[in-house]
Amino acid sequence: MTQASASIDIPASPSDVWRLIGGFNSLPDWLGYIPKSELSEGGRVRHLANPKGETIVERLERFDNSARTYSYSILKAPFPITGYLSTLQVKTAADGKGSHVEWAATFTPDSGVSDEEASKIFQGIFEDGLKELASRFKAKK
Repeated sequence: MTQASASIDIPASPSDVWRLIGGFNSLPDWLGYIPKSELSEGGRVRHLANPKGETIVERLERFDNSARTYSYSILKAPFPITGYLSTLQVKTAADGKGSHVEWAATFTPDSGVSDEEASKIFQGIFEDGLKELASRFKAKK
């Protein structure tokens, strides 16, 4: 099992950050890598398109609005992995001001792909995505 994770502090309240990212269909609202998302199965499965037009299908596994967190698995994707489970969570920042956002995943690389190669893919997505998220709040100030 391999993992990737990233976190960032954002100068906005946890409720404001969660309002933007907490919807399972909200990735296009804050993540440029995902310009399109459509829900199916009563909102539990999202069909995403990346800029290359590749399809990513993810299933909502757990959702806790009061704890500002959800977890999802990948059912279909152009990534060389299996057994993917990721969690996105918004907490109050350690200093009590603003938000601390964490995005982490565990997965198994396909044969022929090293742990480092697979981890690097998601590490980049998470880090770039969280920087983009933070920039959306700076632009509102």
